[in-house]
Amino acid sequence: MSSSSKPAISLPHGTNPRGNLYRVAIVGAASLKGKEVAEMLNERNFPAVDVRLLDDDESLGQLEAIGDEISFIQSVRAEQFDNVDFTFFAADSASAQRNWKTARDAGSTIIDLSAGLEDESGATVRSLWVERERGQIQPPELQPGPCVTAHPAAVVLALLLLRARNVGSVRRVVVSLFEPASEHGQKGMDELHQQTVNLLSFQPLPKEVYDAQVAFNLIGSYGQKSQPSLGSVEQRVLRHYQKIVGENAPQRPSLLLLQAPVFHGYAMAVFLEMEQPVDCGQLSLALSGEHATLAGAGEEAPNNVNAAGQAAVLLSVRGDVNNTNGVWLWAAFDNLRLSAVSAVESAESLIATRPIGKIQ
Repeated sequence: MSSSSKPAISLPHGTNPRGNLYRVAIVGAASLKGKEVAEMLNERNFPAVDVRLLDDDESLGQLEAIGDEISFIQSVRAEQFDNVDFTFFAADSASAQRNWKTARDAGSTIIDLSAGLEDESGATVRSLWVERERGQIQPPELQPGPCVTAHPAAVVLALLLLRARNVGSVRRVVVSLFEPASEHGQKGMDELHQQTVNLLSFQPLPKEVYDAQVAFNLIGSYGQKSQPSLGSVEQRVLRHYQKIVGENAPQRPSLLLLQAPVFHGYAMAVFLEMEQPVDCGQLSLALSGEHATLAGAGEEAPNNVNAAGQAAVLLSVRGDVNNTNGVWLWAAFDNLRLSAVSAVESAESLIATRPIGKIQ
């Protein structure tokens, strides 16, 4: 993308009122998350005068659209981080761990979508959705460590449970979470597709990503060669939930993560047992609002398909037939979209740490 300045635009999402423009790099620009971040930067009018698309050798030279402009993907080299204000790591965790210190040492603020930098010194797990719901926006640090975007399922759980406690105390939370292939990137989606094709033609199944049959199947664990394991992702969701809701968190959920034979979008069944009998209408009103859309009577129930492309959680509520204190929530949400929103919102909140920028 050209480094010439764009025309003045309205910046309503917490960007710097002085109108400064910033340079941005996306490592993993050819990945599903990387493409979503690039689109979200454009949608939210992030004040970027230059967006550098970086990735591994397989994607070099590939053309990608950034708003109305076309750019091409370049290799990840140290000089690519010169004068870059914000670097988004959207590739795998190994790539983030390999390159983030180079970006940091060049003066860049780090936004991590890879799940690879959570244990680094000074790292914080964030969700602006949840911080606003709690009324506790984290103050910006002048020298922040990596900003890790919370797992989208942790964000949705936190948002719903924080709102549910407005109508009564929650005694118990049990969650079944159905993971899509897109959480494993394009390779995960390709393997699910190829497994489907091969099963229908009675051919051997490729198992490089999952080390298990995923097509036409629902599984609670991968093969031994697959990384990360479903169990480790389960723990990350719970860990991120606890970090973003804080010390006075609603009841910690019991969670079961399952790999579903779907390409894109999470589905989630949540059982809430309240201390007192629950009014589903009152609970529905408490849950709906910003970032959460409740399915109305006669409308299609939330599902992976109608959640695709939406930066909101689709939700339905019904009482449990055997427990007057129990209620079921059924939610669907676009995992890539929510991750990109979290990442770009985090960058917007950190603009205060870079009041001048580095455009020369």
